[in-house]
Amino acid sequence: MDIDDYRTHSPYSAPRQHHRLLDAVPADIADVAATARNVIVHYRVGGVDLPADRMDEVNRRWVDRILDTDQSRCPLPLTAARPAADRVAGCCRDHTLFSIAVLRQHGIPARSRVGFASYFTPGWHHDHVLLEFWDGERWVWADPELDPAGEWQFNGYDIDPGAGLFDSAARVWSAYRAGTIDPDAYGVDRGLPTLRGAWFIYNYVLHELAHRQKDELLLWDDFGAMTGDIAAADLALADEIAALLLAADDGDEAAEKALTDRYAADARLRPEPEIRSVSPVTGVFTTVDLRRG
Repeated sequence: MDIDDYRTHSPYSAPRQHHRLLDAVPADIADVAATARNVIVHYRVGGVDLPADRMDEVNRRWVDRILDTDQSRCPLPLTAARPAADRVAGCCRDHTLFSIAVLRQHGIPARSRVGFASYFTPGWHHDHVLLEFWDGERWVWADPELDPAGEWQFNGYDIDPGAGLFDSAARVWSAYRAGTIDPDAYGVDRGLPTLRGAWFIYNYVLHELAHRQKDELLLWDDFGAMTGDIAAADLALADEIAALLLAADDGDEAAEKALTDRYAADARLRPEPEIRSVSPVTGVFTTVDLRRG
C-alpha cells in the first residue's frame, strides 16, 4: 500500500451513518486523542468498574458500532464530555482505531501499529497498538491513550521509533529470533502468565501485517497461521513477514509491495470471512462473521 491508501476508510474505521460526528472532531492529534479517550474507556485499566453486562462492548469491533453504543448513551457531539462510566468499553486498539477513523475522515493518512510498549510498567513490555499518521513529511507514532497532562518523560504524540519505548511486533520477533530478548517479558500483563512469550509475539507479527493492510482486527481474534504453541508456529513465515515489515518501515517500496502481494496471495496471513475470537473477559471462543453486508 502507498500513503494515499491510508487516507480512505477500511470496513473497520468507516463511520457509516456517523460520518458527521467525525467531521466535527478537529484533526489536530491532541484533539483526536482526547476525543478518543472521551468516547472509549479501557475495560481493564480505565479506572472504572464496569458492570458485567457492559463488558461485551470490547467486541464492538467496527467504529460505526462503537459510535452506535456511544450515541445510544450520550447523543452528543463526540467532543462533549462524557462521564467515564458512560464511555464505551474498549482498549488500545479501539482508541487507535477511533483516532484513525477521525484522521481518515479528514483525508489524513493513518494506520495502526501492533507491538509492545515499555512505558507503562518498568521491566515489562505490554502488548499495545499505536496510531501512525502521515504529517506531510514522515510517519509519526502517537499513543492516543496518553494524556499529555500525565507524568510522561517523552512526547506521547511523537514517539521516537528508535527510543525503545514502543517496538513493533516485527522488531520484537526479530530480536527474539536473534536471542537478544526474553520473550516471557512480552505479553498482556505480568499477572497473566498464559498470555506472554514467543508464541504470543509470533501471533502479533500476523496482527501487525493485518493492521498494515487495513484489517484492523481485535487483538484477541484468531486467524490464519496463528497458534498457541511456538512449537507449532511457522517460524520461517514469521521471519519472512517480520523482515519485510522492517524493510518497509525503512522506506523500501519493494518490501511494501511484497507485503501487499503476500497478504493477498497467502491465506495463512489474513482473516477469512469467518474467524474465531476469544473474549478477553470470559475466555470463550466464538465464531465471528467479518462480512458487513
